[in-house]
Amino acid sequence: MATIQTSALTVAQKQSLETFYRAFSDKNPNLLDEAVTSDWQDIPLAPGQAPGPEGMKPLMPMFFTAFPDLQIIIDEVIAQPNRAGVRARIVATHQGEIFGLQPTGKPVSIALHEFHHFDRDRISHTWHLEDWFGMLHQIGAWSPAALPS
Repeated sequence: MATIQTSALTVAQKQSLETFYRAFSDKNPNLLDEAVTSDWQDIPLAPGQAPGPEGMKPLMPMFFTAFPDLQIIIDEVIAQPNRAGVRARIVATHQGEIFGLQPTGKPVSIALHEFHHFDRDRISHTWHLEDWFGMLHQIGAWSPAALPS
């Protein structure tokens, strides 16, 4: 993963941001403890997800099983003091079940947009949007209807 280059965040905040994404790429949910506050808010929560880092950790193995080669590529960070917007991609191969869909062996690139707020050195809030419809299309599980002419 590339080092985050921005002068708007402190060195510790940049490290927290890098560690946050490394928790997924390194398949190590415990790295969240180094990146986020104990009362971190992940917005919106996934169905059945409990709040805080302890609520995210049980979900992560599902993604690691479905996408064992999962990597997060950070394309851009736009920051101001105590805030960062991240444009990134999840790149992986669909090798395990996800959302009830059997593995296809197809590569996926899932757009990821996140906005983080920091409380001192750690992430306190993350608003996120992933392109799951795009992922479903890439694995052949969903084909958008043609637009009317």
